[in-house]
Amino acid sequence: MAKFRLIALPLLITLAACQQQDARQDAAPTAAPEAKPGLALSEGRLVLPAVKGNPGAAYFKLDNTGSGAVSVAAVAIEGVGKAEIHQTMADSMAPVDRLDVDAGSGLEFKPGELHVMAFDLDPKLAAGGTAEITLTFADGDKLSAPLKIESAAEANMGGMDHGSGH
Repeated sequence: MAKFRLIALPLLITLAACQQQDARQDAAPTAAPEAKPGLALSEGRLVLPAVKGNPGAAYFKLDNTGSGAVSVAAVAIEGVGKAEIHQTMADSMAPVDRLDVDAGSGLEFKPGELHVMAFDLDPKLAAGGTAEITLTFADGDKLSAPLKIESAAEANMGGMDHGSGH
């Protein structure tokens, strides 16, 4: 009987410790939402390049119906080695480090204007699939949403010019 108590005691101590740990985890606050209330990303699509090895481009609408301005500081896309926000003006294109979106307004990322360049695409990205885009704001909040993946041909059939202005 003494042998049983010696074996059971460590088991009971371990079980009690696990229960205390579970209780602490249950009492922990739930994870914060991925973005501030009032931010929404819609109509997202990632257009694959016509020529493999070239960059793709992502387009979407970002709406801020919240009570304060936000600043987009970074962008990432699942399956993309590097993503950069770019602005096309006249015949040139340049990276944008930060975008401010006032309360009650929005931005539209579209061909020939504001867009996300997608470099070093994973070969697994294929038309008809989806990839997740994540915007990171200056205060560290994030917003993630799906992008519908389209081929360059599919995108052009939609009547949009994806030529030199992306």
